Amino acid sequence: MFSAPPNPTPPPASWRAAGLRYHALGPYLAQQFGCRVQKVSVDAGFGCPNVDGTLGTGGCLFCNVAGFSPSRRSPASSITGQIDEGVSRLRRRYGARRFLAYFQPATNTHAPPERLRDVFGEAMAHPDVVGLVIGTRPDCVGEAVLDLLAELSQKTWLLVEYGLQSIHDRSLDWLGRRHRYDAFLDAVERSRRRGLRIGAHVIVGLPGETRGDVQATACELARLRIHAVKLHNLYVARNTPLAELWSGGEIKLPDRDAYADLVVDFLERLHPECVIDRLSADAPPEYLVAPAWCGEKAAVRAAIHAELQRRDTWQGRFFPGPAGP
Repeated sequence: MFSAPPNPTPPPASWRAAGLRYHALGPYLAQQFGCRVQKVSVDAGFGCPNVDGTLGTGGCLFCNVAGFSPSRRSPASSITGQIDEGVSRLRRRYGARRFLAYFQPATNTHAPPERLRDVFGEAMAHPDVVGLVIGTRPDCVGEAVLDLLAELSQKTWLLVEYGLQSIHDRSLDWLGRRHRYDAFLDAVERSRRRGLRIGAHVIVGLPGETRGDVQATACELARLRIHAVKLHNLYVARNTPLAELWSGGEIKLPDRDAYADLVVDFLERLHPECVIDRLSADAPPEYLVAPAWCGEKAAVRAAIHAELQRRDTWQGRFFPGPAGP
C-alpha cells in the first residue's frame, strides 16, 4: 500500500536555498507576508470538553495543561497584553516584523460564538497581527463557529488547527481522545466547504502503531490536501495517566533516531505543498518525565535533517497518492 514509486521531481529551489528538504513554516510565512512572521501564543482561558465534563473529566492520556502551556503556569493578562508581551520578546529574539496570534492552550472553539468573536476580534485589532491560528478539536466546531471563522477569514489570514493525533481509531481510543477519525473527516469537509485553511496535529511514534500505521496517516493527510501539519513525539509529562503507564513499564517510546526515521517516512508521503509547522515537541524540564531527548529540539531537528540527507529524500518523494478533494 505504501510502496509508491519515488517522485523524481527534486525539492523546490526555495527549499534548497533554505537548506531544507521539506516545506517549512518560516519560509512559507515570509513568502506570504514579505517579511519574517512569528506566532505569538495567546491564552483566552478556554476549557476543554474532555476535561470540563462535556465529554469527560480526565482529559487525554498525555494531558498536563500546565506542562503544555506556559500561560497556564501564571495568571494570564488580556489578549492585547499577551500579544504586546509576545511581540516585544519575539521581535528582540528573531527580528520578526509581523505576527500570527496563535490561540494554543485548550480548545479554542469551546465557547459561544459571541465570545469567540470578541476574543478573536481583539487579537485581529492588534496593529502587529496579520493573522490567526486557532487550535481546537475536530469535534468542537459547530456550524455557527465555522461560519464565524469563515467570516473572519475574509478579513485576515486564518488557519484552523485540529488535534488529530492519528487516523487510527484504536490509537485515539488509547489516548482517551473521546473522538474518532470520522470526526476529523467531518470537520475537514465542513471547513473546506467554507474555504478555510486546515492544519492537523499528529503524534508520530505512538505505542502500538507500526511504521505502516504512521505512513498511512501521512498518506491520508496527503489525500485530503491538508494545508499544514504539526508533528509531535509522544512525551510523558508529570501527573498524567501516561506517566503512570510509563512508571509501570507498560509503554515504550522511540529513541531519537527511531523518531527521526519515522518522521522522514511521514514527510516522504505528504503532499509537497503541505506546510510543516513543527517537527517535534517538548515540555519544561520540571514537567518532563520522558524521553529526555525531546528537550534537545535542535538535536532532534538535526537528526531528522541528517536522515533526509542520508536517504537523499524529501517531503513528497512518495507522493502522488490518491487525488485529493
